Amino acid sequence: MNFIPNTRTADDGKGTRLQARASRAATLVARLQSMQKQVNAKNFAVLRMSGTGLPASRKLICVLDSWGAATETAASELTAAYGAEMLAHLDTSLLPVLWNGMGERQIAETPDFGRFTHRLPASLLSCSGIAFPVRLGAQGNGYVVFTGTYMDLTSETIIDLHGRCCQIMTDLLAADERRMLPAESLSDREIGCLQMAGDGYISEEIAEKMGLSVHTVNAYLGAATTKLDSVNRIQAIAKAIRLGYIS
Repeated sequence: MNFIPNTRTADDGKGTRLQARASRAATLVARLQSMQKQVNAKNFAVLRMSGTGLPASRKLICVLDSWGAATETAASELTAAYGAEMLAHLDTSLLPVLWNGMGERQIAETPDFGRFTHRLPASLLSCSGIAFPVRLGAQGNGYVVFTGTYMDLTSETIIDLHGRCCQIMTDLLAADERRMLPAESLSDREIGCLQMAGDGYISEEIAEKMGLSVHTVNAYLGAATTKLDSVNRIQAIAKAIRLGYIS
């Protein structure tokens, strides 16, 4: 692995970050649209829990959806109908929740997986739906929701989608963490040292390959660990991978 010095200008870096952010958002939407088709849904939404402590201080906030101009209305109707129960459910269970809508054909059913889901009261919304709960810690709790008309869900589909919903929420949390980091928080040298450490090289080997002293390599790794708010090099490498700095 060869180290390539950074020759980008500040504007180049800003443009690259904006392009990367737009690309990640587009990828998330494409993944959600694919999942939406898998369950014959008309829309998707990602709800994140805001607030901590007592239930009265918490609420579900829509952070990504396909409702378009109807986002505010649709999100308000969903949280008004089921928000309190969904928050309570999130505290105690990770079973997917389903509900039937007002019409005769507004049905979400899973004949072979019913006991592994939680049924919400029917006929409170004009659509049927399924919501997959995800718990990732204080900042990563919420639901990935799919709404539609008639949704016939097999056990295989539910298991597959639940795993993919967890990854969606993980990626959203990583994007949030990256936005909170200072711009250009890791230098190219720090990224290079982290990448090689992640590849299994020790400090002496990294120093030899990059033409640096062992002391300098350890300084770069220490600085990266601090900037990534990690307690050690291993955690810093894991976080750098999650944030997309290294692979």
